[in-house]
Amino acid sequence: MAEALTPMRWPCPGAGADGEWALVTQGGDAARVLIVPPLFDEMNRARAMLAAVMRHLATAGVAAVLPDLPGCGESVQDFAAQSLNAWRAAMIAAARHFAASHVLALRGGALVAPPTLPGWALAPVSGDAVLRPLLRAASLAARARNEDASPAALLEQGRTQGLVLGGYPCGAALIAGLHGALPAGEGQQAIALSDLGAAGPAPWVRQEPAPAPALAQALVARIVADLAA
Repeated sequence: MAEALTPMRWPCPGAGADGEWALVTQGGDAARVLIVPPLFDEMNRARAMLAAVMRHLATAGVAAVLPDLPGCGESVQDFAAQSLNAWRAAMIAAARHFAASHVLALRGGALVAPPTLPGWALAPVSGDAVLRPLLRAASLAARARNEDASPAALLEQGRTQGLVLGGYPCGAALIAGLHGALPAGEGQQAIALSDLGAAGPAPWVRQEPAPAPALAQALVARIVADLAA
């Protein structure tokens, strides 16, 4: 029987009395893994895979928790008010509240994962790598409106005034924070997709959410093996 993903409220900074939502699975005593999702649309595309990862971990006796980043998913907070520092504070608070022993961050999630927790970062990217396709798409959209706006010009505008990127109303603090940001996990192992040997495209490059079962199983096998070492 597949492990159930249980929605749970938790006291996230800035969320008020109701807190924010997280998905939680129960496991054994081996570990409790905080999962930090990718950023922007990559988060939506990877969510089905992350649900599969959580179920596989639970089957292996490892508990997991997947919180919404403030302003994302079912969050009660305003996306336009978010920054990297706000997301980092939220993930640190989630790790403390759920007593996480390890962290698994995906892609841009490695930029906001609790830096001192041991764990793993799957295909981590810089903040500029997160911004680049969003700025390119915004530039192409501007050109379609006969406006002259290069990605570099849009970046400068975004850093001072904020900017809508990929449909997300990004505040100036978020764009300025992403520009030049690098993953800072001190005890987290970076895992490349090639390290896992799973066939098929990663879910975050697809147009629609997909579970990517081979990748989910390979990632969990790596985590379980590392925990047992």
